[in-house]
Amino acid sequence: MKLIRFGKQGEEKPGIQLDNGNLIDVSSKFHDYDEKFFSSGGIEILKEWLNENQESAPKLDDSARLGPPIARPSKIICIGLNFKDHAEESGFETPEEPVIFGKATSALSGPNDNIVIPKGSEQTDWEVELAVIIGKRASYVEESEALNHVAGFALHNDVSERSFQKDRGGQWIKGKSADTFAPLGPFMATVDEIDDLHNMNMWLKVNGEQMQDGNTSNLIFGVQHVISYLSQFMSLLPGDVISTGTPAGVGMGMKPEKYLKPGDVVELGIDHLGSSKQNVVAYER
Repeated sequence: MKLIRFGKQGEEKPGIQLDNGNLIDVSSKFHDYDEKFFSSGGIEILKEWLNENQESAPKLDDSARLGPPIARPSKIICIGLNFKDHAEESGFETPEEPVIFGKATSALSGPNDNIVIPKGSEQTDWEVELAVIIGKRASYVEESEALNHVAGFALHNDVSERSFQKDRGGQWIKGKSADTFAPLGPFMATVDEIDDLHNMNMWLKVNGEQMQDGNTSNLIFGVQHVISYLSQFMSLLPGDVISTGTPAGVGMGMKPEKYLKPGDVVELGIDHLGSSKQNVVAYER
C-alpha cells in the first residue's frame, strides 16, 4: 500500500494512493497515520478495510495538496556520511560506525511544499535520501529482526544549511532543522511494496540539472544495520523516521560550492517511492 496524507497544512487527513494512481480518502475509518495507528496494527486493519471499501471510498481530486505521509513523529534521526562518495566529497574518512544526528520534527513538510531559505542562510543545500518509517517499537533489536519493526519507506529531501551546520558551534542539528527542511513523500510505501531495498536508484535535480545519481546498494551501513545500531542507544517508536544518508552530488561538495537560492526548483525521486518537487523561496516575516 501507499499511504498518503492530504489537505491544508496542519489539517491533513489520511488517504491511500491506489496502484492505478488514484487517491482515496480513508479518514472516515482512520484518524491519522501516527504512533497510535502503527502501534495498534493499523496497516493490517487498513488492508482489510480497503478490500471491502476501496470502491466506495471518496475519491480525491488530483489537485489535492499532499502533506507528509505520516503525522509528526516523536523523532527524526539521520545517518550522516553513509555513502563513501559523499563522505569523500565532504572531506571525511569513511566512518567505522554510523554517524548519527537529529532533525527537528517541526521541519517536516509535504513533498511538494516550498523550501523556505531561513533567515540568515548562506548555504542551503539538498540531499536525496531513503527514509525508513518505524512500525513497531524497537529496542536492542538484532539485524535479522530489524525489518519486522518497519512500517514502510519514503522519499526524503534532507535539506541542510551548511553554514549553520559547520560554522555555528559544530552542532549539525542547527543546520538541519529549519521549517520546511524535511519534505517527505509523496507517499509511504509499505514493506511489501519494495522488492529489493538495497537496489533502488535515487536522483536529484536542481533547475533540471542532474546533481545526484546514486543507488541504495552503495549504502555503507544498510537499513537493517542502522535500525539495529540505533536501537542499542534509544527506543525507536512507531512512526519514527530514520533518514539513511545521501550519495555524492550535494552543493557543498562542488567546486566551486553551489547552494539554493530563491526561484530554484528541486526535483528528486527514488525507485518505487515516487518523486517530489519543491520550489525554493526566501524567508518572509
